[in-house]
Amino acid sequence: MNKKTVRDIDIKNKRVLMRVDFNVPMADGKVTDDKRIRAALPTIQYCLEQGASVILMSHLGRPKSASDFDPSSPLRASFSLRAAAEVLSSLLGRPVKMAPDCIGAEVEKMAKELKPGEVLMLENTRFHAGEEKNDLDLAKQLASLGEVFVNDAFGSAHRAHASTEGVARFLPAVSGFLMEQELEYLGRAVANPEHPYIAILGGAKISDKILVVETLLAKCDKLIIGGGMANTFLAAQGLNMQDSLIEASSLETAKTILETSRDKLILPVDAVIADKFAEDANTRVVDVHKIPAGWRMMDVGPKTLEAYERALDGAKLIVWNGPVGVFEMSKFAQGTFALARMLAESKAITVIGGGDSASAVKKAGVAKQMTHVSTGGGASLEFLEGKELPGVAALMDK
Repeated sequence: MNKKTVRDIDIKNKRVLMRVDFNVPMADGKVTDDKRIRAALPTIQYCLEQGASVILMSHLGRPKSASDFDPSSPLRASFSLRAAAEVLSSLLGRPVKMAPDCIGAEVEKMAKELKPGEVLMLENTRFHAGEEKNDLDLAKQLASLGEVFVNDAFGSAHRAHASTEGVARFLPAVSGFLMEQELEYLGRAVANPEHPYIAILGGAKISDKILVVETLLAKCDKLIIGGGMANTFLAAQGLNMQDSLIEASSLETAKTILETSRDKLILPVDAVIADKFAEDANTRVVDVHKIPAGWRMMDVGPKTLEAYERALDGAKLIVWNGPVGVFEMSKFAQGTFALARMLAESKAITVIGGGDSASAVKKAGVAKQMTHVSTGGGASLEFLEGKELPGVAALMDK
C-alpha cells in the first residue's frame, strides 16, 4: 500500500481525530452486532499505547427529517452513537466520553481537555447536512478538534464526505490498520493477483456489477456467476427461465459478455426451484433448461456446486462478492453456505467482499477461516471496479 499509516507518524501527546465505521445495526437502543466496533480496536488501542488521545467520529444510519436532527426529539436517539460508545468502553476496558454533537464550542472544549489515553466519541456526523455534501466549513470545524487525522473507515471510503475526505484537507492524514488491511487484500485482486485466480459474483442485478464483471474478467482465470445475475446470463443464452428474476434491461450486456468471455464464465447447470418466492414454497431440483412454467430459480443445485468445486481446486486467490442464492431464506441458502465451506477448506487466499457475502460466511460459521472479510460492501465493490476511493485518495502518500 502506497499510503502512509498511523505507524508512519509521531502521535505521542497528540489528539488523534479518527474516522471509524460505527454504522452498526441497532434494536431497542442497543447494538445488535459489534463486528465493526471490534474491527476498529487495533488502531484505537495502538494510538492509546503511543500516548495519544483519541477523538472518534462516525455516521450511523440515514437521519433525514427535521425531527431526526432535533436534539429534543426522541427520534434523534435512534441515530445516536451513545450505544456504540458504551460497547466500545466495555471492549477497551476504559471510559469513553460522549460528546453532545460533533462540532461546536462544548465539543471543542471536551476535545482540547483530553489527556493522553482518553477517548471521546463524537455524535453522529450525519446530524449535519454538510457531512454528505462534503461541506468544507464543517470539515474544517471537525479538523480543528484534532492534530492528526486517521481514517480507519473503509466502509465509507467510497464517499467524499466531510468526515472522510474533507477533513484530510486540513490535517496530516494517514490510514488506520483496518483500512491498511482492506487495501492490501482487495489490492491483490486488482493490482497483482496470484494465479489461478477465481472470482465469484452473485447478487440480484448485473447492472449493479457490470463494471466489476468487466474488471474481474480482465484479471481472473475463471468467473463464477450465481444469484439473480445468473438468471439473466442464462436467459441471454436463450433459456426460458420462467418466473425467475431476470433483468431485461441487461440482457444485451449479458450477451456481449458471453460472446467475448464465454470460456471464463461458470454459470449454473442445475437449480433449486420454487413455485413461489417464499420460505414455505414447494421446491425441486432441475437442470436450468427444464424449469417448468410458474416456477423460479432460487438457489444453485448440486451439479453446479460440483462445477464450482472443480473450478476452485488449486486456486491461489479467490475473491467472492454476492450470494449465489436467496440465502435470506434457509431453504435457499444451502448453495451459498456450501460455497462458503469450500472457500474455508481452500488453501487459497480468500477475500470476501462486504455486505451480503460477509453475512453469508458469518452465518455459515466459517468467517474466521477466510483470509480477509471486508467491512465495506459498497466500498469493496467500487474498489474491485478499479475506482479510486475518495477517502483513500485523500491520505498522504508514503
